[in-house]
Amino acid sequence: MNTIKPYYHSAGITIHHGDCLDVLPTLPSESVDFVLTDPPYLVGYQGRWDSARKVIVGDEDPAWIRPAFAEIWRLMKPDTLCVSFYGWPHVDAFLGIWKEIGFRPVSHLAFVKRQWGLGRFTRSGHETAFLLAKGHPPKPAVAISDVFDWHRDETALHPNQKPVASMAAILHAYCPPNGIVLDPFMGSGSTLRAAKNLDMRAIGIEIEESYCTKAATRMAQGILTSLFRIDT
Repeated sequence: MNTIKPYYHSAGITIHHGDCLDVLPTLPSESVDFVLTDPPYLVGYQGRWDSARKVIVGDEDPAWIRPAFAEIWRLMKPDTLCVSFYGWPHVDAFLGIWKEIGFRPVSHLAFVKRQWGLGRFTRSGHETAFLLAKGHPPKPAVAISDVFDWHRDETALHPNQKPVASMAAILHAYCPPNGIVLDPFMGSGSTLRAAKNLDMRAIGIEIEESYCTKAATRMAQGILTSLFRIDT
C-alpha cells in the first residue's frame, strides 16, 4: 500500500491534497470510526459566490460515486455509520449505488436554513443527508432529532460550506469519543474543525489546493467552544 505525505498533520488532524480516488486506496482497511462528508451533488453547480465561478470538481460526472463509496466502505470499521449529503435530483443514483455496495439507510436528516437560497420552482431552504449503516451499529445513547438548525458560520470560505455547529452535533451523536472521522470531500474543513473541537481525530481529503490551505488555517486555530453547540 502506497503512502502519501499529508498536506497538513497536527494534533490528530490530517489533510490530504488530491483526488480522493487516489488517496483513499492508500489508507488502511477498517481504520475509521465514522464518515461525515458532503460530496458533489451532480448538478453542475457554478457558484456566484466568488469571481472564479468554476464548476465544483466532479459535479458533472457521476462516475466517481461507486469507486469512492466502495473505498469508504472498505475503510469503515464493522458496525459503523456514515452521514453523506447528496444532490436530491440524483437521489436514485446515490441511493442505488450505496445499497449495491452494502450500505443500509437508517435515517434521513434535514438541515433547515434561516436564509433561503435562490431558486426557480421553489427557493431552497434546507439540505438533506442520509445516515448510512455498515453492518449493525449500536444505537446512540440518546437519539437526536433528524432536523437540525443551520447555524451559518460567520466566515464563509467555500460556496457550499457546512456549519461547524451542525457537523459537531452529528459527530457527538455518532462517533465514539477519540474516534477517527473521515471526510473524503473535505472542502474548507468544517467536518475536521468540528472533530478538533470535540477532541476527535480526523482525516480530510480535498482536490482543490486552495481549500486545503484554508482548512489548514482553520485547524491551526485554537479550540473555541463558543463557536459551536451540541443540539440534541
